[in-house]
Amino acid sequence: MIVAFSVTPLGVGEDVGEYVADAVRVVRESGLPNRTDAMFTSIEGEWDEVMDVVKRAVAVVEERAPRVSVVLKADIRPGVTDGMTSKVETVERHLSA
Repeated sequence: MIVAFSVTPLGVGEDVGEYVADAVRVVRESGLPNRTDAMFTSIEGEWDEVMDVVKRAVAVVEERAPRVSVVLKADIRPGVTDGMTSKVETVERHLSA
């Protein structure tokens, strides 16, 4: 499965990059395939391991912020591995045709 999620601390002012970096650090240290862009962090793996990482990423922000907003989207497709790469490659192939 692939999960794209964002964690936003609330009540800490406008500059939230430091808080978001804490969450992304948890994801990167998990060892699971992941990517971060301007809006979301995507992570790929089995349900329990991915959700555990998301939960820990939220918790690390929650330690320092009075409120946390989480947006999450999941692509649950059993038997697919390396979906983050293959989905993008498919689109790029169609664009170059």
